[in-house]
Amino acid sequence: MTEAPKKRGRLFYKFLLIFLIVSLVPLGIVGYYLVNLSKATLNTAISRDQEALAVGFADTVSSYIINFRNVLFDAAHLEDFASMNTPRQQGLVNHIMQLHAAFLEISVIDASGQETVRIGRFLHETKMRDFSNDALFTKVMRAGEVVGGLEKYMGSYPAITMGVQVVNPVTNQPAGALLAKMSLTALSSLLKTGFPESTQTQAAVIDSNGFLIAHSNSKEIYKPDAKLPDDVLRILLQNDAKTGGGEIILETTGEKVLGAFAEVSDLGWVVYIQRSVAVAYQASEDMLNRTLRMMAIVGLFVLFLGYAVSLVITQPIQSLREAAIKLGEGDFDYLPDMSMPNDEIGELAHTFMQMSESLRVKTAETMSAKTELERLNRSLEHRVEARTRELKNAQDELIKKERLAAIGQMSSVVGHEIRNPLAVINNSIYFIKTKLNAVAAVTPVEPKITKHIAIIESEIRQANGIIDEILGFARTRELNPKITNLNSYLEDLTMSFPVPPHVELVKSFASENPTVNMDTDEMSQALRNLIKNGIEVMPERGKVFVRSEMTDANTVRIDIEDTGPGMPKETLEKIFAPFFTTKARGTGLGLAVVKKVADRHKGKVEVTSVVGQGTCFRIFLPVVTNPPPFPR
Repeated sequence: MTEAPKKRGRLFYKFLLIFLIVSLVPLGIVGYYLVNLSKATLNTAISRDQEALAVGFADTVSSYIINFRNVLFDAAHLEDFASMNTPRQQGLVNHIMQLHAAFLEISVIDASGQETVRIGRFLHETKMRDFSNDALFTKVMRAGEVVGGLEKYMGSYPAITMGVQVVNPVTNQPAGALLAKMSLTALSSLLKTGFPESTQTQAAVIDSNGFLIAHSNSKEIYKPDAKLPDDVLRILLQNDAKTGGGEIILETTGEKVLGAFAEVSDLGWVVYIQRSVAVAYQASEDMLNRTLRMMAIVGLFVLFLGYAVSLVITQPIQSLREAAIKLGEGDFDYLPDMSMPNDEIGELAHTFMQMSESLRVKTAETMSAKTELERLNRSLEHRVEARTRELKNAQDELIKKERLAAIGQMSSVVGHEIRNPLAVINNSIYFIKTKLNAVAAVTPVEPKITKHIAIIESEIRQANGIIDEILGFARTRELNPKITNLNSYLEDLTMSFPVPPHVELVKSFASENPTVNMDTDEMSQALRNLIKNGIEVMPERGKVFVRSEMTDANTVRIDIEDTGPGMPKETLEKIFAPFFTTKARGTGLGLAVVKKVADRHKGKVEVTSVVGQGTCFRIFLPVVTNPPPFPR
């Protein structure tokens, strides 16, 4: 029997048609949407960038004026100005004029309003003036400093008048005023540098009355009627917003421009940046053209790809069908007869249905083996994790022991090499005080000497305290536990602790009256550290809570809580590390001692803190379940 000739099935044409529809139609819709969205997004970004430029230059203008005001402020607080020594003042003013070319004129006025020094770059008259009734002088003497008074200096240069109060640095009392006229032409230079003509962008600075202070084209500021177009001024002066921007149609030329403005803080000036819409959105148009060209290229590529993929996929499917039939005819006796569509996919499905039954048993065996392998892998992972944890714990313990050994060696050096000199100093202070007491019986001792001796004694106590903390942390003595009634112990501890009057101590003890086995000396040191820390973080007023509470039948919790400022998360992660501290003075061993004491009592310590609300330390200790009776 001859084999029927092969023919190309209908799947090829179906696949090609579906591929083209599924690819090109969504591509066209999405492309159209993305092109318009990208254009709108880019235009919005350009507008925001221009507004950001205006905000940035507004900050630059503000910093420029503030820097020169600070120059006058620093000079006005010099003792040579406050002394009203005219020759010295002239020398200082000349020095300021030489250092800062922006100053056109500087005058020094005494407290009565009489001008004592007047130096300027273009002065033809040096006669001293009377400012006693001048509004600007009066405002400076009242407010301390004034920035204002825009004008056209000599009819050409935009300038600003600023004044600061001359203050005697010794008595901190006003001794007069320092007035200066400062040229603003440098702002035009900054604008020109930031917005050259090649960018086709104009930038200007105006005051609240429309006075043109600076312009990227410096020729504009020298015009007699220098100002921005009326339609732009109307928008800028009537707008209450701090910043803004958008498209503006100029009434004089009909040109559409992209404008942005920002208010200069503390001065009431406005920075305005203007660019032609055609220039501003050029990048958007270029992107649109490139996107359209790319979409056309992608469309052609999809057409070619659809044909190639359809051709490439259908031919292997035909070959796969023939191989699947041979594979299905192997060692299998019976397979169900199924009705399939009259195309290559139907024939392929029929073939793989035949193979699926033959592969079922093998698949089941493979899955069983895979499950067993996964189980073994999980068991191995658990063992590796357990060994890793054990190794890490051992490593951490070794590092801790090495660190404690190093601290112990250091503490012996500290105790010997520092405490002995401190004792010598203390004895010397005692000897000096004895001599002073003998002298005081005849001649009064200067109070500063007594004050400095007290400071030395305080610092010696502080140093001894630090040494005690280091030695206490480094030296580990044998634990001396004893059965203790926790509530009575806490009551005695809080009664003997010196609590300042601005702090309220609140006590609340467990009703179960728990009994613990602990070294009361070590535990007292830890709890005193926590209460002391809580009091120190509340310098004005607050509360310290001391509580005990049963968490379960075998554990009692001791809480030391304060209502201080709290601690951030990054600080909480480090507070129990030795030598870590947030205090200006301290060893950072207080909380390390707390953790050490809790660990030695087979307990643990936890801490929770909320910034602005307070911090709570919790010490968990095991409870003695059947304590012996306490002696009466």
